[in-house]
Formats: sequence, C-alpha cells, structure tokens
Amino acid sequence: MLALERQKKILEFLNADGVVSVNRLSSTLGVTEETVRRDLEKLEKQESLRRTHGGAVSVEGSTHEFSLEKRKTINVVAKQMIAKEAAKKVVDGDTIFLDASTTTFFMAKELKNRKNVTVITNSLRVVTELSGCEHLKVIMIGGVMSRNQSFVGRLAEKSIEEDYFANKMFFSSKGITADAGILDSNETECGIKQKMFENSNKKYYLCDNGKIGGVGFVKLASFQEIDCLITNAALDEKLLEKLAENEVDVIRVNE
Repeated sequence: MLALERQKKILEFLNADGVVSVNRLSSTLGVTEETVRRDLEKLEKQESLRRTHGGAVSVEGSTHEFSLEKRKTINVVAKQMIAKEAAKKVVDGDTIFLDASTTTFFMAKELKNRKNVTVITNSLRVVTELSGCEHLKVIMIGGVMSRNQSFVGRLAEKSIEEDYFANKMFFSSKGITADAGILDSNETECGIKQKMFENSNKKYYLCDNGKIGGVGFVKLASFQEIDCLITNAALDEKLLEKLAENEVDVIRVNE
C-alpha cells in the first residue's frame, strides 16, 4: 500500500473513532509501527490530526489551535459572508475593535471604502490590509508578536485597558456551546479579547458553522456579555434558547 493510501485510511479510521493507536494501525495496515509513526508525523504537519503518546486524535472538537495558514483555508466562503454582514453594522463615526481572527481580516476588506471610522486592532494582517485607506484611522496595539501575526501579552493588554475604547467590538473564537458559552484555546489572544470586551459597548460574535459545538480550555465570554451573534449555521434549539434568555440578537447569513 502506498503512503498516500495509508494516510487516507488513517484519516478514515480517525474520522470514525476520533482516536487511533499505533499498534492498531500497524496491525490493520500491515506495516511496521515506525512506518505508522512517520505517517502520523506527516499528517500532523498537515494539521489533519494531533499526535499523542501511542497514537493520534482528531483535531475536530479538540482544543487544538490551528496555525494561521491552516485557518485561512477553513470555511472561507462562510467567513466572507459573515464578514460582509458584520461590516454592515459599522457606520460613519464608529470606533471599533477588531480581534486577530480570520473573519475580522475578511471584514477589514469590506471596510476599505468607509469614511470616518477608527479601527483599533492587534492584528498585523488587518493593519496591512487597511494601510493606505486615507479615510480610515487605524490604530495598532503593540506588544509581543505571535505566530498568528498579532500582538499579544501584558503590554498589549495594558495598552487597551488604559488607552483605547470603542463603541463596537467584532471578534471570533474557537467555539461556542450552550452549556459553556464562548470558548477559546489561545490564552494570550483571549487576554486581548477580554480587554477589548471591557472597553467596548456593543459586542458582535462572528461565528461560522465550524465553531458550533467547538471546545476550548479558556472561557472567553458568557452569553450575557455579547449583544449579537452573526452566523451561517442553523443553531440547535438549546443554543437558541440560551441566546434568547440573554437577549442576544442572532443574524443568520446564507452562503
């Protein structure tokens, strides 16, 4: 069996069970455990799974944080549609926070022709996208550069806390569940978003269908802390009830 065929089989097993072991794969595929480990290593580099001691787990529904390059390719159409809808909520005279998510990067593209809008962000990609837009005021939050091409850390958090305020905030996260609220899996990015929360009036959560039911080990926000959820997903009854209880507006966009 060729390497590509083996790796395809590994992903099929993983999709079915959520976890695989080196021993089982070696026996099932008829190859050595060392060959299996090489396959798992390659698949992990492609961000198709996450290796563990003795095997691998699926990245779906885990707290695994995708790299920037991987996230740029996930649910692109949905994120663009959500970003377009979110941009409609920005009017002349607004001061807005944009986090360093992929969806807010797409949103920045929709704002390039706006006038008299101030954008405050820790995202280098957003700043680069909006550079040269003479009718916009863009403020970059400084700090330590992360692999997400964003500035994070105590310096960045303190800067937001003491110096910057906005009437609207637009953000995304790792996931959302009816029981836990809005979750993230990057503590440093979460710290920045929480400071933005404290210093903004209205909060818009940009949530593509891939985030519904997604988990993370950091609690970013409760439902009562957000004002509007913009999504392309069909939400289940339990989640809709939680949002309604907390008077969160839900806007659903169609692809």
